[in-house]
This record gives sequence, C-alpha cells and structure tokens, in this order.
Amino acid sequence: MKVVIALGGNALGKTAQEQLELVKQTAGPIVDLIEEGNEVVIAHGNGPQVGMINNEMSNVGMPFPECGAMSQGYIGYHLQNAIKNELLKRDINKNVVTLITQVEVDKNDPGFTNPTKPIGAFMSEAEAKIIEETKGYKMIEDSGRGYRRVVPSPKPIDIVEKDIVNKLVDSGDVVITVGGGGIPVVKEDGRYYGVAAVIDKDFASSKLAELTNADALCILTAVNHVALNFGTPEQINLEKITSKELRNLITEGHFAQGSMLPKVEAVLQFIESTKDKVAIIASLESAKEALKYKTGTIVRN
Repeated sequence: MKVVIALGGNALGKTAQEQLELVKQTAGPIVDLIEEGNEVVIAHGNGPQVGMINNEMSNVGMPFPECGAMSQGYIGYHLQNAIKNELLKRDINKNVVTLITQVEVDKNDPGFTNPTKPIGAFMSEAEAKIIEETKGYKMIEDSGRGYRRVVPSPKPIDIVEKDIVNKLVDSGDVVITVGGGGIPVVKEDGRYYGVAAVIDKDFASSKLAELTNADALCILTAVNHVALNFGTPEQINLEKITSKELRNLITEGHFAQGSMLPKVEAVLQFIESTKDKVAIIASLESAKEALKYKTGTIVRN
C-alpha cells in the first residue's frame, strides 16, 4: 500500500535538541509501516518552527518563503536521520530523502486577505498586544493555549516537484516532502515566485496523496479518533464513516476551526478527488493498527 503520512509540527518540539529526541520516537511507528511492505511518503507541519525562525531572522530581513525552506530543511534532516537509523537498526536497506518542495497556490486565494494559520510560540495576551503594536502582526487566541501570530494560509493547487517525488517513491525510497505544507509559490508569466504564507500541512498532504496516487492518506495527531462533543462526558468517537456523513457533520458545525476542522476537510478533499481510496485520522502510536483498519477514524466514499 502507498501511504502518505502527515505529521503535526506541534509534535516536533520547541527547540532543535528537543525535536531531535522526539523524532526518534516518531521514527519507530513509521518504520513499522515500512517493515510491513508499505510505500511511505511523509509530510509534516512547521507552524511553531517557521514562526521561531522568522522571528530570529527578521533582524536580517530574511523573506518568509526562505524561512519556510529553512524549516523544511532542518525538520526534514531530523526525520531523515531518525528514520534512517531506525531502518539500519532493523537491517532494512532503504534510502531516505528530504525534498525541499514548492507548492503552488492561487495569488487570488481568499486566504491572503484573511490570515488564519497560527505560527510560532504561544504567548500571553499582554505579550501578543505588544507584538501587534510593534510589528503589526495579527495575533489570535489559539485553542485555549495562548496567543500566536497568524499568517495567510492559501489552499494548495499543485506540487511543483511532484514528478520527482513520484520517481523517488517508485524507486523504493522513503520521501519526506511538502514539509510545513511546502513553500508557497504563485505562477506568473511562466515563472514561480515565493509568497509570504504557510500552507496547512493537512491540505498539502491531501494534495500530495492525490498527486502520488496514494492508496491511503493517514493524518497522525494527538488523539486516536475524530470525535463529537470532544472532551465532554457526551464524547462520541467516530470509527468508520462515509465522506457524505462526515461532510454533514462539518455543515452542522461539530469541529473546531483551529483544531480538527482542517484535518477532516483535508480528508474529504482527498476522498472526493479520488476513487476507492481511504483516509485515516489516528494517533502516531496507533498508525500500524489504523492502517489495518482496527483503530482510528476510517473515512471512505
């Protein structure tokens, strides 16, 4: 089975050293899937990391797309290193490669006029107000965890390096790509230009799964199921559900904008653009069992 795995940026740590240790834990479940014969393509978020890089590099005028490329490189290196070491430990002879990836967006995407993507570290309301006043950033309260800067988050329409990704996967290599949702670029006069934005990694992963003709999209997050009434005594875990049923639940307003909503929308984007495919939302630890359809939220047409 060809599987696109989407990892969240918030699960990768707050510092480079913390991340280097955390990805060692991430590598195990991913290599479990490889060991069972799956072709695995890995995408990851970068919200905390790109915000921190941009904050540190702003004094030298580093453009935002370049900050995204830096986050792709260093997160990719850590994942690549951890997965390769885990493969070596199990005597599995496979190459692991990180591909710095450009993802095309529409310059007229409404996301550019309504920034919604949280990046960087969490801070207090007082700290956020100072940042707003001194730097002109838009700051929002993020899911009850504190305030963060938000930037435009246009939807992906194409992956510039898709042919290279497919060649690498077809050669049996483990590919880490569209890191942080990819570097957003717009196409004008036959050329690509980087733009200041962060593409949601779940939507980029969905587009990646579509363009690589993946059998499954597996979004790995902190919880093992999509749920109704999450965190309440009335919580109902969704196990197997159709795309039509899931879309009805979105329409009824069951999922939070800054939390589960992008994941279920990305899952639907993949399922509805393909035929006879499956999408899964589960925890990292349960990935192996989820791909056997024994746990997680399983979505089909």
